[in-house]
Amino acid sequence: MQPIAESELIINPRGAIYHLDLRPEEVATTIITVGDPDRVPMVSRYFDRIEARAQHREFVSHTGMLGNKRITVVSTGIGTDNIDIVLNELDALVNIDFATRTIRPELTQLTIIRVGTSGALQADIPVDSFVASTHGLGIDNLLNFYRHEANEEDTHLLHSFITQTQLHQRFANPYISGASAALLRHFVEGFHRGITVTCPGFYGPQGRVLRLGLSHPELIDRLTNFSYGPYRITNFEMETSGIYGLGKALGHHCLSLSAIIANRVGKAFSKNAEATIDRLIRKTLDTVCTL
Repeated sequence: MQPIAESELIINPRGAIYHLDLRPEEVATTIITVGDPDRVPMVSRYFDRIEARAQHREFVSHTGMLGNKRITVVSTGIGTDNIDIVLNELDALVNIDFATRTIRPELTQLTIIRVGTSGALQADIPVDSFVASTHGLGIDNLLNFYRHEANEEDTHLLHSFITQTQLHQRFANPYISGASAALLRHFVEGFHRGITVTCPGFYGPQGRVLRLGLSHPELIDRLTNFSYGPYRITNFEMETSGIYGLGKALGHHCLSLSAIIANRVGKAFSKNAEATIDRLIRKTLDTVCTL
């Protein structure tokens, strides 16, 4: 097998992968991702002990034990461009031999759970509630740089989405990927469920107007009104589709959980977002320890 070139897999002088600054032994197979670097200690403070810490740019990682479960919590920063880095580097840490720069003959499957924030797109999903994403629907374009295939149901769902929202390819070339069913079934009580749309920005791409006008001012209404069989769009944010798409392509179990801190239909924002996020963190850790 041809070794992966130094320019493609960058390993720093301490033997850690470049962006995450983690060595293979410093990462667990159960991983929680958060966007905000300051949210990493909000998660790891519940660990019984922390074994390893790393920080490079916006990527902060803590690996430790909670009961008998070894967990890594890592910050991704915002956006699917950062998800591209984090998912590929996490996979490399467990599935590439850094000494030989070759892919390991036996691959390791990671459990990756995003714990983040989001805005609801349905009036009946209030602020301070939680959403478990059945699908990540990307209008960010990341997965289009990779070879990937959608199953028949996802293909029909995506076609219906494009038809109902009338998205032109010059605006977006959407893709869709589902959550891990094995993980999703553990997050039922206390969670709304639905499709999460991932946008390539926070302002214009999510329909916010400050000083610039929008090329698609009707986008939010079309997302809110979309339906396909039992599916509807519940919320949008900036990472889920990348996690689901890359995770599935790489063979990992992925799930995105969102604390709803805004409702774009009702124009409401949480009065205590940090408390809501903390409740989601504790609920997630309690469940993860049973997996």
